[in-house]
Amino acid sequence: MSTISASRKILVVPLDWGLGHATRDIPLIRELLNAGCLVFIAAEEKHAALLQQEFPGLTILPLPGYRIKYAQKGQFFAWKIIQQIPKIYHAIQYEQRWLKKVVADYQIDAVISDNRFGLYHKKIPTVFITHQLLIKTPLGGWIEGVLQKINYRFINKYSACWIPDFAGENNLSGELAHPAQLPAHAVYMGCLSRFEPKAHTEKKYDLLVLISGPEPQRSALEKLVVDQVKLLPLTALIVSGKPGELRHQQLSPGITQVNHLNAGELNEAMLAADMVLSRSGYTTLMDLAKLNKKAILIPTPGQSEQVYLAEYLMKKGYFYCLTQESFNLKAALEEASRFPFRSFHHDQDMDQYKQVVRQFVQSL
Repeated sequence: MSTISASRKILVVPLDWGLGHATRDIPLIRELLNAGCLVFIAAEEKHAALLQQEFPGLTILPLPGYRIKYAQKGQFFAWKIIQQIPKIYHAIQYEQRWLKKVVADYQIDAVISDNRFGLYHKKIPTVFITHQLLIKTPLGGWIEGVLQKINYRFINKYSACWIPDFAGENNLSGELAHPAQLPAHAVYMGCLSRFEPKAHTEKKYDLLVLISGPEPQRSALEKLVVDQVKLLPLTALIVSGKPGELRHQQLSPGITQVNHLNAGELNEAMLAADMVLSRSGYTTLMDLAKLNKKAILIPTPGQSEQVYLAEYLMKKGYFYCLTQESFNLKAALEEASRFPFRSFHHDQDMDQYKQVVRQFVQSL
């Protein structure tokens, strides 16, 4: 182990938009630790609980998230977010003040910000991680162009921009991370997943259901699934996406519901399932691609990014998708059984991100 890298203190900060940013940072943190770095994490509430469970020996600094509130109905999603732009702006300003103090107090050598806009610093290297260079909205057109300019203005304040996807046509994010013009310091880092494929895993479930995302839509999907799955003759595991809360119950013979699984347990559960039903959150999509799993995607209503990704990947034949409004579990499983799924095969290394992280540590 290098004594130089061992002395490097790296701060990792995920966005508090669902759990996806926290979970996709797990392999990054592992790789930083493998490189001998001392890692600090900044998070709060369920994101802190999830990362503390995965890394009980690491220091987690309290940092308020953007704490976005979401609309009850999908058609009001964008308007609800727009109303909170002043709150987001104030949170970014607070991040800047907070970071200056933390860097001084803990002698931080570098920062990796997963889609949080205010964690750049003039005196140390800072990295911005995003798969959304183009930000989708229901309004489309010139609004997306304006948002992209604002997005790039923040991204360009960082030393580097890491994109969790592959360059070229065979990718998972489409135009979100493959716009006409990239930031000059952008680097594609491949599939960023905490999971590992394993051969000859014994089948345990006909269906694995991963409930995730912001409230109230998380609970809305959970209710739909729980009400319908008990009527079907199958074996299923439902993971409710509520870390920090212990719960394990048998809904009916063959149907189990748990609040949360750690990374290792969820890895095994995904491998043991014939089919996965989940949101089309980008981290989940990377996990599915890494493990080469068939999946039914249900985008969060009103969340344009998830709607775009689900439709884009269904056109490519990688996953089957349908809307929450039209959700019928029995019909969805029947349709998915007839869908001509294609595997997401790549001629690039699915662990490409490890080399990006190692080069970054060596540059410090």
